[in-house]
Parts: sequence; structure tokens; C-alpha cells
Amino acid sequence: MSILAIAAHPDDEALGCAATLARHARLGETVRILFVADGVAARPDAGAAARPAREAMAEAAARALGAEPPVFLRLPDNRLDSLPLLDLTQAIEAATRDWAPRVIYTHAAGDMNLDHRRVHQAVRTAFRPLPGSPVEQVLGFEVASSSEWGGPGFGPAFQPTLAVAAEATEVAAKWAALDAYAAEMRPAPHPRSRPAIEALMRWRGASFGLEMAETFEVIRQVVR
Repeated sequence: MSILAIAAHPDDEALGCAATLARHARLGETVRILFVADGVAARPDAGAAARPAREAMAEAAARALGAEPPVFLRLPDNRLDSLPLLDLTQAIEAATRDWAPRVIYTHAAGDMNLDHRRVHQAVRTAFRPLPGSPVEQVLGFEVASSSEWGGPGFGPAFQPTLAVAAEATEVAAKWAALDAYAAEMRPAPHPRSRPAIEALMRWRGASFGLEMAETFEVIRQVVR
């Protein structure tokens, strides 16, 4: 069995659950990451080298977390709403068929980014609770500069119900993963800056009586 993170774009996993993935890897669990969209094609200045460069960042970030090399579906960036939900769901099912994940991390429901919301829907469908499924938890993460920009028109605001303490080694792994995505980071006070992300981890931790944490919405949990 393994741990699986399913993210719309390369860097969503580093922002949303990198320290937690590093914790799983430190505990000896196999960590896999699936990226659904390419993350760059919708940008007006995206050239032929943009996607390989972004994928190289994702591979470096995975190494920093102790995860397996990531898998890329390379679906159209910021256009996942143009695909039938069935097609998106089946693509995720096909890519993960042999992985038997125990815990799945993916986007929370009420995010501003349409790709994030679409991936959330597809993951819930792909990993519906059928008899014999190995999945024990499906957890939703937040993405700085997207989740907090949502609102009533996008779905429920992110309300964490589970916290995972981030120890020093796991925080260091998260910074290393975000360093791999240096081109995607922004200067403070942008929410995608290191000071803002650290402040968020401290606030989320304090909300649960911890020093630093990554927090999640429990989408589904099974106790056997």
C-alpha cells in the first residue's frame, strides 16, 4: 500500500501537503504523486520548453520529499472543465490502478482555481468507497493563493478538521520542495511567499495546539 497525492498542477503538492508527504516517506511508506494538468499551457508566454521545465521542477521536489518520481497526465491547464468528468475520472483511475493507496491527498472542494475543483470531483469519483477498496482516508489540502481566494460562488471555504504536525526535518523538506519551484514563488507579502507560507503553517498549527502543521479537510475516512 502507498500514499498518494493527486494535484492539479506541479507545485500544488508542495504548497498543500509537502511536509506531510515527507513525514510519510520518513516513516517508510511509499509516496506517489500524480499531476493532472500541465500547469503552464494556459499562460500567454508559455513556450515549448515551459512544460519540460515545470516537470523537472516537480521531479526535483519529489526527490526532496523522498517520494517516487511523479506521474504526469498532461491534461490542458486551466481547461479541465472542458473535459467530461467521466473522462477525467477514468484518466485518474487508469494512472492509479495498480497503486492501492491507503491515504489520498487532493484539493479541497471550495477552491477558486477551476482545475483544483475539477480534480477534487474526479478524485472523489475515482476513489468512491467500493467493497474491497484499500483507501482509508481521502483528505483535502489548501493551496496558498488559491484556496483563500475562493468564496460562496466557488464552494465551501476551507475548514480544516485534521492537523499533521510538521517537525523540523519535514518543514525543511517542504522548503526544499518549494525551492525546486522557485520560479513559481513570489516575494512577500504575496501568499505564495515563504514568510506567508510559514505564517500559515504556524497559524494552522496553533489552531490545533501545535507549533507548525499542515491541515486538511477529512473528505472520507474508513476505520476497519
